Amino acid sequence: MRMRISAGVLTIAAAMMWLTTNTAGQQAGSVSTAKPAATTAKPAAATPATAAKPGARSYKAPRTPDGQPDLGGFWSNATYTPLERPNNVTKEFYTPEEFSKLRRERQAADEEQTTPGTTNDVHYDFTQFGLDKSQHTIVQNLRTSQIIDPPDGKVPPITAEAQQRAQARAAEQKGRGQTWQYERVQNMPTGSRCIMMGGAGPPLRDAGYNSTYHIVQGQGNVMVLTEMIHDARIIPLDNRPAPPAGLQQWVGMSRGHWEGETLVVETTNFNGRNPVNPGGRGAGAAASSEHVKITERFTRVSDEQIEYKYTVDDPHTWTKPWTALNYLQKTNGPIFEFACHETNYGVANILAGAREDDKKAAQKTPGSK
Repeated sequence: MRMRISAGVLTIAAAMMWLTTNTAGQQAGSVSTAKPAATTAKPAAATPATAAKPGARSYKAPRTPDGQPDLGGFWSNATYTPLERPNNVTKEFYTPEEFSKLRRERQAADEEQTTPGTTNDVHYDFTQFGLDKSQHTIVQNLRTSQIIDPPDGKVPPITAEAQQRAQARAAEQKGRGQTWQYERVQNMPTGSRCIMMGGAGPPLRDAGYNSTYHIVQGQGNVMVLTEMIHDARIIPLDNRPAPPAGLQQWVGMSRGHWEGETLVVETTNFNGRNPVNPGGRGAGAAASSEHVKITERFTRVSDEQIEYKYTVDDPHTWTKPWTALNYLQKTNGPIFEFACHETNYGVANILAGAREDDKKAAQKTPGSK
């Protein structure tokens, strides 16, 4: 959550004294980048944003002490722009009027209170704790999808291999519904177990809430700290080769280099248990394999904005690579530690409740004792 000092940041700073910490980001603003025309929805207490003039491509980013473009600070990638283009939309960009209408509708939905007595209300009310997007720094543009390649804004078709993986998962869960994930702790989502949550990436995708990142640059390294579960990714820039294929991690192994004004980061060596999952239907329902390669491109296009483009290349899952574009919008810092960990008592309580439900179900079964 935001606006408090992160213990994760302090730990990383102590361990990496060669990194040069940049000053905290200023309050978020609204900047257009040529045709996408990004806008910012301010937190509730902020003053209204003013539209900046086009021409971001002529922008010259400030420099770090070693002469590289400065990407440091606090950034948000919260957006209302979907990853895939909706089925009823056939154009690449909305008009400003269409976009404003959609934004108002989404913000109004986010601001709605939960219904008393429902599961969502018992969990927690997002608006009560400032977690809904309407209270966050929002980066948006006129695009109808984040995916820019293929041109139709859709994830490409999946391979036969990916279909077989999906069928195997479906067969394992057939007839068991939501209870499958509560049969044993290994079946539970990694987010429920506080191992990995959305937003950590790569790629950096909107986590739904807590969508803030802290970028710190030093000579030869870049660190990206994710607000959600405070995962920190260290990206070396010294042209070292990728590690052997057998060395795998949840967020892969990243290697970066500069191409002019753009930081290019290539990540491989994923363990396959934190897959890129577009979260859609059809081709979008498939999840990447351990063989996926993610190529990210960070280009600062204004004082308030970084263009973030990434390509997902996994021939074991999709018939061709696909590319998406979003923005990182400057926001307030610092960020507060997201204190979720594997010994979260909620996991034990959830499984205990599931076993109690099993006992009650067995008692209702004819012939059971």
